[in-house]
Amino acid sequence: MLKMSTLLLRTLRDDPADAEVASHKLLVRAGYVRRVAAGIYAWLPLGYITLRNIERIVREEMDGAGFQEVHFPALLPREPYEKTNRWEEYGSDLFRLQDRRGNDYLLGPTHEEMFTLMVKGEYSSYKDLPLSIYQIQTKYRDETRPRSGIIRGREFVMKDSYSFDLDDVGLAISYEKHRNAYVKTFDRLGMKYNIVSAVSGAMGGSRSEEFLAPCPTGEDTYVLCEKCGYAANVEAMVTNVAPYSGDAPASMEIFDSPGTPTIDSLVELLNTKFGPGHTGAHTLKNVLLMADDEAISVLVPGDREVDLKRLQANLPGVEELRLFDDGDFAKRPGLVKGYVGPQDAAQLGLRLFADPRVVRGSHWITGANQKDKHVRFVTHGRDFEVERFIEAAEVRAGDLCPECATPVVIDRAIEIGHIFQLGRKYAEALDLTVLDKDGKPRVVTMGSYGIGVSRAVAAIAEQTHDEIGLNWPREVAPADLHIVATGKEDQPFDVALSLATELEAKGVRVMYDDRRDASPGVKFKDAELIGIPFIVIVGKSLADGKIELRVRSTGAKSEIALDGALDVIYSTIFA
Repeated sequence: MLKMSTLLLRTLRDDPADAEVASHKLLVRAGYVRRVAAGIYAWLPLGYITLRNIERIVREEMDGAGFQEVHFPALLPREPYEKTNRWEEYGSDLFRLQDRRGNDYLLGPTHEEMFTLMVKGEYSSYKDLPLSIYQIQTKYRDETRPRSGIIRGREFVMKDSYSFDLDDVGLAISYEKHRNAYVKTFDRLGMKYNIVSAVSGAMGGSRSEEFLAPCPTGEDTYVLCEKCGYAANVEAMVTNVAPYSGDAPASMEIFDSPGTPTIDSLVELLNTKFGPGHTGAHTLKNVLLMADDEAISVLVPGDREVDLKRLQANLPGVEELRLFDDGDFAKRPGLVKGYVGPQDAAQLGLRLFADPRVVRGSHWITGANQKDKHVRFVTHGRDFEVERFIEAAEVRAGDLCPECATPVVIDRAIEIGHIFQLGRKYAEALDLTVLDKDGKPRVVTMGSYGIGVSRAVAAIAEQTHDEIGLNWPREVAPADLHIVATGKEDQPFDVALSLATELEAKGVRVMYDDRRDASPGVKFKDAELIGIPFIVIVGKSLADGKIELRVRSTGAKSEIALDGALDVIYSTIFA
């Protein structure tokens, strides 16, 4: 029983100064977490019980699917990460340190290498496969800007699991088993979620899906087709375009365009010079970037912006991606800022990529690579060629669904899970092979599956809170029932304690507000803020032989007779 008179709990009336989202504000105010440093939080008893409840549900579903739990250290040696190139690829997100002898270590951001080496050390035959193993463990990433409380921290709890199969057919089966286990897990957590297509990013792999919890303050954006059900993270959204079907364009025509370094200023000139009807969609924007140490140009229609996060997700292997600055232009005097065009990319030393909307045969108005000059009728396939098409432009509501060409809607969400078919990247790098039935070595193929456990605490809080506080689903909540005793006499407290004791004996998890020095108003506000699913008030109505039962999620209140209250409360909680 959680007794508030002795519980390590202090609720706050004001929001913390650094909190931006509801979950951060309420988890701090309700006494679930406390900030230790930027992106690092301590769990108080109520928060830790909630976290462990989520871990329990995750663990039960993983075990139920036949997966086996292991546990690795957080402090890991450099060597395996060098073999997979991730010691460098992870860049500044990796916490690196040395021991007293000068040996390099890291704090694990993910554990692919460790899982792979564990299986390599234990198994050598195809008869040992398939295998799926998992752990629930703290991870560390040196986020550039930790934010939103425990949603994006530098230390967080994650469930990561990996499947090991002999071939791609086995991998597909293991993937579906994990997918089904995730559905059961998030259903039990009481979450609203969408399963969307995603990209694997730096992790590598092929098929990839994210589990996203819709939330207005979420930092992930996804598209949804309400007609056919297509859903994808914006990074994985596929652009629906038709081949160019217009007339053959005229030859390139350079024209004077002084003082038009922006799309808006260029469009204004076009409508004056060549007649009305021109928009940014008729122009071609050349977005210059540094991809690590290499200069690239990404072509998008002038009415679109480049989504850097989306672009980087589709440029595997690029660690740092940034827009050109004045120093980059100074090193390349052939590039005229505001007047760059793709027709001279090779001579200018640019690798050229294009959004799929820049289809072959299409013609554009773009920079002439001369100061104060633009050019018309610059045609893809005739005047320039791109290295490849790349999904780079911002995705907008109303863009066409790639499956049925219906306009899509856009929503925001918190990523709570990610599953993908990892393939053989880590098995090859670390030489994980088994002998097949013919005695020949075969490289094992892997799947990777993650759930943000501590992040799920915040995601559930975001989805279920209301204007007065937290509002937990029962399986997640730190207790099933919050009993509040009020008044100055002993009787309400004696009755409340008796109720709490008998209900606990029946398997109900009880939080009992037995504080004598807190007013009824303070107790009620704390009960609403803390968010236990059911609340019982033992107070004034006790004189009439009644107590009050409240349902936190609906606000419903009812008076029930003390005689028979145990059965009523129990049946309400476990209805």
